[in-house]
Amino acid sequence: MEQRFGAVLREVRERAGLTLEGLAQASGVSARAIGDLERGRSTPRQSTLNELLDALALDESERQALVGAAQRKGRHDGSGAARQVPRQLPPDLRAFRGRAEVMADIQRLTDGLAAPDGHAPVVAVGGLAGVGKTSLAVHWAHRVADRFPDGQLYVNLRGFDPSGSCLDPADALGGFLTALGVPGASIPDGAEQRSALFREQVSLRRMIVVLDNARDSQQVRPLLPRSANCLTVITSRTHLTGLATTDEAHLIDLDLWTPAEALDALAARIGPERVPADPVSAAELVRMCGHLPLAVAILAAHVAAEPALALRVAVDELAEARSRLDVLATDDPHTDVRAVFSWSYQALDPSAARFFRHLAVLPSPVFSTEAAASTAGEPMATARRLLRSLAAASLLSRDAEGNFVLHDLVREYAGDLLDRAQDDRYAAELRVLDYLRHNARGAVRALETRPVQELDQAPAAGAVLLAFDNREQAVAWFQREERTVLAALQKAEDPRLLHFRVAVAHDWTPYLSAQGQWADEIAMHRLALDAALLLDDPSGISKVAGSLARALAETGQSEEADLALGHIEGQLHRLPELHRAHARRSIGWVRGRQRRYGEAVDHARAALAIYRTLRDRNLIARELNAVGWYLTLLGRHREALACCREALILLQESGNRFSEAATWDSIGYALHQLGELPEAVRHFEMSLRLYEEVLDRYNQAEVLDHLARAQRDLGDAQAARDSWLRAAGLLSAIGNARADDMQARALECTPSVQEDASATPGHAGAQP
Repeated sequence: MEQRFGAVLREVRERAGLTLEGLAQASGVSARAIGDLERGRSTPRQSTLNELLDALALDESERQALVGAAQRKGRHDGSGAARQVPRQLPPDLRAFRGRAEVMADIQRLTDGLAAPDGHAPVVAVGGLAGVGKTSLAVHWAHRVADRFPDGQLYVNLRGFDPSGSCLDPADALGGFLTALGVPGASIPDGAEQRSALFREQVSLRRMIVVLDNARDSQQVRPLLPRSANCLTVITSRTHLTGLATTDEAHLIDLDLWTPAEALDALAARIGPERVPADPVSAAELVRMCGHLPLAVAILAAHVAAEPALALRVAVDELAEARSRLDVLATDDPHTDVRAVFSWSYQALDPSAARFFRHLAVLPSPVFSTEAAASTAGEPMATARRLLRSLAAASLLSRDAEGNFVLHDLVREYAGDLLDRAQDDRYAAELRVLDYLRHNARGAVRALETRPVQELDQAPAAGAVLLAFDNREQAVAWFQREERTVLAALQKAEDPRLLHFRVAVAHDWTPYLSAQGQWADEIAMHRLALDAALLLDDPSGISKVAGSLARALAETGQSEEADLALGHIEGQLHRLPELHRAHARRSIGWVRGRQRRYGEAVDHARAALAIYRTLRDRNLIARELNAVGWYLTLLGRHREALACCREALILLQESGNRFSEAATWDSIGYALHQLGELPEAVRHFEMSLRLYEEVLDRYNQAEVLDHLARAQRDLGDAQAARDSWLRAAGLLSAIGNARADDMQARALECTPSVQEDASATPGHAGAQP
């Protein structure tokens, strides 16, 4: 029987003859924290575990037992079930200094956590930009993390983003829900629904939630966990008095460092011997920084990089700059934060300086190396080297996932430099959009077996193109750039770039659909449709309106889907033949989803007629299957079989395994309705094997549902039950609500030849 970590810790402590206080004194870990660990109220961080191991002086077997128990504790909750524990806090500052009074104030709030009144503690830290609000919040969160075993959530709300665009609370909630293990397809569309689901997810967890750089109380409220077990820390440049009034938030006004704190921080960064060697110049340096933590940190990084530089020289150089960033104005006219940024910038070599300026063009403050390289038009090897140099100069940081982070003030400064240098902003934006478009096309090619058309236009010179050797690499790239793509489309307001909204949205559709990320797909295609309408682009309107209608239909928004289809119908007379066929196919798919099968088959036949004139065998085959699927849903099974069997021959010649899988399913469905059950089962099993081959879990579940019905009607209740359970598992894994239906069918599994007329049949047979 595996022992809990707390029990193992208590056992080895007592065997060592130590009291709680004795172990606390030997390890440096507080007696209260050790007590919480032994009672199972908290999970040890690695640093805490190391301190305890060293203090206990265990032999190897005891050491392994304690480490193993800690690892099991980290992986499971109290019931033994696996639980996702997010660890989103940015790294703590090694050189954090000062703030003793504020830390004590927050500690008192922490000590009162889960008080009898059930109050959900909220701390709002306000103050000047750069005053160290984020550093304080993150440092304190790391300090008490042991007391919150269910993890930490962190988000930069970009309340004072240079672009003027705050992070939508719905987007922040989407990130939190994903981190908590909620599948993308189960995340609702609106902020209110996401907020309710977030509160439900954290209601029984002990967590820290850090909401950084908030604009106002309204932006923050949907993100509050409102659980007495969760502590929320908010940072903002404004005083969130509204939050104090309605949510009893405890407001802390973070002031500038005291001179002593600023000198201590400078010494921690440049070396303790340099400040005593010239205390007057050191004091003058921090005074000229206005005792502003951000300015002191950047200045110290530069001084630390030049250990031979006399502090008086640094004072003279800084004194030559007389202006400061307007947003960091204080009552000290001699302090200039821009001079501090400028000093770091001027120390860069010309290539690093140019690279830094171009980072301002990136649509998101968090970005990948590839996106940064594309923005500046640099090779990847060069980009990696330049990013390392910028991080070393404290102009960049990195998050836990390895992405780079550009602070909003530094980002604004980089934008000023870009404009003053008259760098080509449009060319940089073009490279980013080409990076997102062309790599999406390459990633889709790795994901699918269906033919993927090559782009006619080569990417702009300097846009990074990646090679995707397998499906996993493709999915990882899409996931890495998810936050970038929507922000990029929102920022693509230059009339010369509007067409990218249409093109990029189209190229990202296969991934978003496969992941069931309907909310993101709807948002993206709304932007794309607006752009297509502005451009008066008939093909673009038809293409993105079709994708938008499909995503809306998937989420049950039938009236909204009809409005999107109206845009397509208004463009039919303007479309070239091929695009008119695609438009008819899209309308047919949505009508089929709406169970308007007569209209669906009419549109599919119209599309098929055009595809036949174009002599594209793959498109002909795909649409033959669609016609067959709608015919069998209308009860015209013999006609359906003729269409689908013609399609099957063409698809096997073309190698389109995805559409071939759909066609085997359509034939199986028609055979089942005709009572040819053994043949139906054989066709379903062939379809299932192909969907497994192309890693399409959603349609595997659809086919398993069809297979189970045929197995049930054959009298094989056990096989039917197993198929429905497999379908439930697949749908549950992607967060599809139909998983419950499959589970219920598996439990009932009553043999019957009657189909449930109230159930909407699966639509694996007619793929979008």
